[in-house]
Amino acid sequence: MTFKEIIQQITNPKEVTQSHEFISKFPNKVGSYGYDAWGFNINGIKPFVGMGRFFYENFFRVEVHGLENIPKEGRCLIIANHSGQLPIDGMMLGYAVVTNPHAPRAPKGMYERFVPQVPFISSIFSQWGGTVGDPENCIKMLENDEAVIVFPEGARGISKSYKKKYQLQRFGLGFMYMAIQTKSPIIPVGMVGFEESMINFGNIDFLERFLKFPAAPALVPFVFPSKVIINIGKPMTFEGDISREYQVNEKVDEVKKEINRLIDVGLQQRKGIFSK
Repeated sequence: MTFKEIIQQITNPKEVTQSHEFISKFPNKVGSYGYDAWGFNINGIKPFVGMGRFFYENFFRVEVHGLENIPKEGRCLIIANHSGQLPIDGMMLGYAVVTNPHAPRAPKGMYERFVPQVPFISSIFSQWGGTVGDPENCIKMLENDEAVIVFPEGARGISKSYKKKYQLQRFGLGFMYMAIQTKSPIIPVGMVGFEESMINFGNIDFLERFLKFPAAPALVPFVFPSKVIINIGKPMTFEGDISREYQVNEKVDEVKKEINRLIDVGLQQRKGIFSK
């Protein structure tokens, strides 16, 4: 399919109508100009839904299990593995939540601090519900009863080399502190397919230092239409003493173990890297 055909499909009246139907269903807390406190824009998300539909249904042929586990309303942290060199996994997971037939809602997403340095990108991400991955931002969102997507591996996960595919990298602990502090359930997510969407041979260290980015991978400059399977687990709730780091680590390891299990389920469900 050519780029022109893709644009025609995204912008045809039927696609636009379906996109608007989803958006009209989910709860949003925007002001009179259509924005919320973090820059999310009710009109800005419409192109995201239009583009997302093509990549979700036709390019990656995403198959999702467990959408009923995402609460219809109220705060929650959606915790997933991160891979693929580009934040396409976050976009596809976000699309799945926005178009969830059980309970459509507009999730928030946390992105790396280097993103605002990239022209136009941070503005677009903000309108789609993204914001800098700052704990204060996340806590305020949760206190506002938002669904927040967090990738605890951060740049370590998205930029790892192909030989490390489906090996979870070190998880940050921040999400667990926030979950317990705000009494937010954690929704574990295991995603399969984005590891094969872009091939990374390793990191270019001197370029990383020059650009001051968290990583500068040596890539095959092409996004492959790999088959994607997303498994969403049941909510996990945590409480108790978190005054010592090892106590938090133990709880984080529980989430990591469940995400690993969900990844294994997805690998078993997938018939092939490029299957339908």
